[in-house]
Amino acid sequence: MKELAGPLLELPGMGVDSAGEFLVAAGDNPERLGSEASFAMMCGACPIPASSGKTNRHRLNRGGNRQANSALHIVVLSRIRMDERTQAYVTRRLAEGLSKREVMRCLKRYVAREVYHVLVNHKVAA
Repeated sequence: MKELAGPLLELPGMGVDSAGEFLVAAGDNPERLGSEASFAMMCGACPIPASSGKTNRHRLNRGGNRQANSALHIVVLSRIRMDERTQAYVTRRLAEGLSKREVMRCLKRYVAREVYHVLVNHKVAA
């Protein structure tokens, strides 16, 4: 597992189980996913517009790979607890008026972007 998920395990908050879920979700060929947005859609971490009138909001996507979404959730929770940058981000976004659920959605999207770039840029020697 260490040689397959080495770069993933270096990300803050990433554990062996979460890295394994992302490797399974991406499959043998992560390049088949056209962009980090398509990876986020596959993980269920892309925002869905839920605006009404003058209110411009987004909500969480309930579709996609639920195991990968669960792994994103676990990584985000551990970052909120232990990573100073994430804690500062959460504090700033809450002060801007976002709810905790909306901040979690933003963080999941950010982690999905990071994971996608690690998966695509890291080639495993077979």
